[in-house]
Amino acid sequence: MLYFIGLGLGDVKDITVKGLEIVRQCSRVYLEAYTSILTVGKEALEEYYGRELLLADRDMVEQQADEILKGAVVSDVAFLVVGDPFGATTHSDLVLRALNAGIQYRIIHNASIMNAVGCCGLLLYNFGETVSIVFWTDTWRPESFYDKIKKNRDMGLHTLCLLVYQSPLFPGVERFEPPRYMTVAQAAEQLLEILQNRRDRGEELAMIEDTVCVGLARIGAEDQTIRSGTLQELASCDLGGPLHSMIISGHLHPLEVDMLKLFSGPEGLKTLKMTDSSTYGS
Repeated sequence: MLYFIGLGLGDVKDITVKGLEIVRQCSRVYLEAYTSILTVGKEALEEYYGRELLLADRDMVEQQADEILKGAVVSDVAFLVVGDPFGATTHSDLVLRALNAGIQYRIIHNASIMNAVGCCGLLLYNFGETVSIVFWTDTWRPESFYDKIKKNRDMGLHTLCLLVYQSPLFPGVERFEPPRYMTVAQAAEQLLEILQNRRDRGEELAMIEDTVCVGLARIGAEDQTIRSGTLQELASCDLGGPLHSMIISGHLHPLEVDMLKLFSGPEGLKTLKMTDSSTYGS
């Protein structure tokens, strides 16, 4: 059996009891190490689980999946994923490869940012398509995520933005570099630049500098941080260490507004305007 096991969002103890029992019985245990991280390192996980963990980078999962599947026909192999195995990133390709090789699989679910984001007070069923925001370079400055935010905003829906975690290992290249974590401030700065670009082109904007957004950091950890404010305000905020996520608000119910005020600065959410008796917008 090939087990896909979610580790949750915080630390070593967020794995489910069922997941931990399976980890301890498997012949090999892989830790998916390129889409997200916990607030603790591999060594802490190994100590708590009582098992050696084999790091599985993107190159192994996508190009050398046979290494993971090897022996899973006659023994149990575990594939550990931060959050939920089929949350922010799906591993459908590995499932299909396993089935094609005659290997059964089982999923042990856990909390992920996709549902834990509700801790800020925004209602989960008011969210549209989730987007990823990546680091720009001098020659690559994609804006496609903004177009998806616009689509959500046009329907009055909130947008969860997953901010990139760049693994220290570059696939196919035998070199390591320090991992990079996009912050809420960096994501807000890129969005502000996109707004100016679209404004210069005479386009109708999906949002403005005063649109209410939410920054989230280390959700699920004891020191998780939530900050609500305008896009402009979040561009200068410091929410501390990784991992960060960001929400662009859509139409807001009064209950959502009351919750966001718990996490706002001293100025509150002054840019919000009531659009009808039960809806706010910015």
